[in-house]
Amino acid sequence: MKRTKGPGRRRFLQTVALAGGIPSGRMAQEAGGTSGRAKTGAAAPIEYPRVFTGARLARIAFPLGGIGAGTISLGGRGQLRDWEIFNRPDKGKSPQYAFPSIWVKGTKGPSVVSVLEAALRPPYEGSSGLGTANVPGLPRLESAVFTGEYPLARVDFRDQKLPVLVSLEAFSPFFPLDANESGLPVAVLRYHVTNPAAAPASVAIAFSVDNPVGTTGRTNEFRKSGALEGIFMQNPFLAATDPLAGSFALSVLAGDGGRITHLRGWRGGTGWRVGPLLFWDDFSADGDLGPEEPVRDSVGSLCLHKEIGPRASADFTFLLSWRFPNRTPERCGWNAVKGEEKTNLGNWYCTRFPDAWKAAEYAATNLERLEKRTREFVEAIRGTTVPAAVRDAATANLSTFASTTCFRTADGEFHTFEGSNDQRGCCFGNCTHVWNYEAATPHLFPSLSRSLRDSAFGFCTDEQGLMDFRQLLPAGKQRWGSAAADGQMGAIMKLYLDWRLSGDTEWLSKHWPAAKRALEFSWIAGGWDADRDGVMEGCQHNTYDVEFFGPNPLCEVWYLGALRAATEMARAVGDEQSAATYNSLFEGGSKWTDANLFNGEYYIQKIQGIPKDRIAKGLTVGMGSAGTENPDFQVGDGCLVDQLVGQFLAHVAGLGNLLDPSKMRKSLQSVMKYNYKENLYQHTSVQRIYALNDEAALVICDYGAVKRPRIPFPYFAEAWTGLEYAIASLMIYQGLVDEGLKVVESARRRHDGERRNPWNEPECGHHYARALSAWGLILACNGFLYDTPRKHVEAKPRIRPDNFTSFWSTGTGWGVFSQMVRERRLHFTLSLRAGNLACRSVQLRRTRGAAAGRSEVTLAGKVLPHRDELRGRELLITLSEEVRLGEGDTLTIVA
Repeated sequence: MKRTKGPGRRRFLQTVALAGGIPSGRMAQEAGGTSGRAKTGAAAPIEYPRVFTGARLARIAFPLGGIGAGTISLGGRGQLRDWEIFNRPDKGKSPQYAFPSIWVKGTKGPSVVSVLEAALRPPYEGSSGLGTANVPGLPRLESAVFTGEYPLARVDFRDQKLPVLVSLEAFSPFFPLDANESGLPVAVLRYHVTNPAAAPASVAIAFSVDNPVGTTGRTNEFRKSGALEGIFMQNPFLAATDPLAGSFALSVLAGDGGRITHLRGWRGGTGWRVGPLLFWDDFSADGDLGPEEPVRDSVGSLCLHKEIGPRASADFTFLLSWRFPNRTPERCGWNAVKGEEKTNLGNWYCTRFPDAWKAAEYAATNLERLEKRTREFVEAIRGTTVPAAVRDAATANLSTFASTTCFRTADGEFHTFEGSNDQRGCCFGNCTHVWNYEAATPHLFPSLSRSLRDSAFGFCTDEQGLMDFRQLLPAGKQRWGSAAADGQMGAIMKLYLDWRLSGDTEWLSKHWPAAKRALEFSWIAGGWDADRDGVMEGCQHNTYDVEFFGPNPLCEVWYLGALRAATEMARAVGDEQSAATYNSLFEGGSKWTDANLFNGEYYIQKIQGIPKDRIAKGLTVGMGSAGTENPDFQVGDGCLVDQLVGQFLAHVAGLGNLLDPSKMRKSLQSVMKYNYKENLYQHTSVQRIYALNDEAALVICDYGAVKRPRIPFPYFAEAWTGLEYAIASLMIYQGLVDEGLKVVESARRRHDGERRNPWNEPECGHHYARALSAWGLILACNGFLYDTPRKHVEAKPRIRPDNFTSFWSTGTGWGVFSQMVRERRLHFTLSLRAGNLACRSVQLRRTRGAAAGRSEVTLAGKVLPHRDELRGRELLITLSEEVRLGEGDTLTIVA
């Protein structure tokens, strides 16, 4: 068709991009610059935000939805996929029809009408070709560019036939410290249309969704509430207890003008796809919908029609919302208390909204505030000057919170699988030995982290101190009865971390008796450290789903971390006797481990078989070696990738070094030497495959320089991103920055949109929780620590400290800090975006370009009295009086 005269397409795109309307990647692609594919090539560095085009759109499924509220994913072409809002995983599930359409009419030429998605890509096979679901034979747009920086996704559509420019921004509210507002059952889909021509254009976008509430008996009702109009979908024929009972709403915001038309259903009462045919005829005719047919099916359509002036833009904002209250252990895949498999556990979000329409009303009424907070978080991460791969890994895995891996029961408690299978949760129970690796929950959603601790140190810890490493539901009725050595010790460290971030010593005191029992459970006869020497020699069930026999670095370093954490917690609650005991055991165990497990290159296991009658009850699970005196499934002399993972959490929690730093550094160098593979063409594995061929990865255990046990522990030849991120973080903490970044780059290159979904890192199930360890990369790079009880801030960036900016968060507030060297003085600012922060002292590290001198401290223009203490490059600034930062405040230090 003949295009209306106006500014050239390339010139217009450059102008809009420079104004911030289109990401620079889009401008480069339209202007003939580097393509998205070249940017994300196997050898190219990761960029942030990630940009995907062409074949690298194929695997993208970007989760939309709130924490514990279910998810609908946005595909790389702009399509909706994986409708997982029905209280279980549902990979591949979609309604028969769920798609947007666009109609455009300029002043000259015919109208253009298309499904508002990029063209389908191969393969096209099937018993009926591509079939009829979602009308694959209707026109679609030529291509798309997908930009993702969780929780915000952007799709820029391209089509030479379309006389307007169209992009989509999609998100669900998500920002730190507010799990409720980040847990809404709502997805926002905003289509931004720009008319580059010198004449006006008429544009309509219609969204069609087949009522997803069951099958027979579905009803669609048109509703209007203020600026919100839409179609409310339910099914009164379903029993109240039916797993699919609930409601769904498709709505649009019409507050800024436009004409809304709708169809409560397409033409029904006949077969042969008459419904979609007549819908398409109706919409194509004039960009409006109606009149309705007297006999209708269950597919509702909602259309917003606007007139867009020359060189002007308009937004079309649609909301998807839902409410499905019937979560049962049986349906979601959680092991239940006997006889309660069908008990309705409920969903927290369902207690807030009586139906899907009310959820949409709430989101619409509060959208400005919710979106502002969400964008502030996105912008804070975007402006963080850590390497792009770090930001990419850290934020991409936050999408796990919105996945079916996580949920909140009706009482508000947070519960987690390890991951999600295609139609059931995978590995139930808030599994301690997996969730110990993650670092995001305590820092971003501390209320959820404390919920996990309330469970672990509540009913799940018995009177002897055995902590169930999996929790049955409904809670508080029956124990699992098995303990994991690494999981139990890590839970103690997490308790310390949650307390340090919150400063709630009353909460700590409540859990302290159970924490003491959990730690001292190690000392029972037949236990992990029965001789109380600070070394675990016993039968140790662990995250590799077997028992290790004899001292090994994995469980031992977790134990040392627990002893350090317990020492500090004991002091905080006034239990000095226990503190002295734990500290003595820590010091002895640390020295013994360095002297006996370090082989000159890395830490190894000393296998020591144990007769079955000398193993305490609850320490085996039945998945390990049948013989315990000469056990199979051990590490032996192999180089284990997470041999020091307890040290990773110790750094995150601010507990210091657990072993000799020089030996730990050498061990990490050995992990790079032995476990890091530049490619996997010659790697031998009969196990699950998460990396292969030309891909680089850290293999879990390497035996290249030593003799492998005939039957080593499970998974030894696999590669898990959750381990890679944890160990990469530890490398950065220990000064091996380049090595750590190399590991992160390799992991994220494997998730390039063509090979794998960048927003789904699997292990035992999709959206695996261990990969949330990626948040530790932010913490390792920015060197930020906050000790709430002491009101003490530390900020010691490990990357480009002379010009550094980073997001930070605590249990009470979040914001951005920056430091740079100007005129040989260190300029540090700490800005608060939300919440509050009490501060009495700040510790900084002078960069090499900064000269020593008296520091100046100001808050809101007021000079704060203080004293300086300089030890080498470490500068401790102690304020004469505590100050409290509120939202919008900035603390400034010039030193």
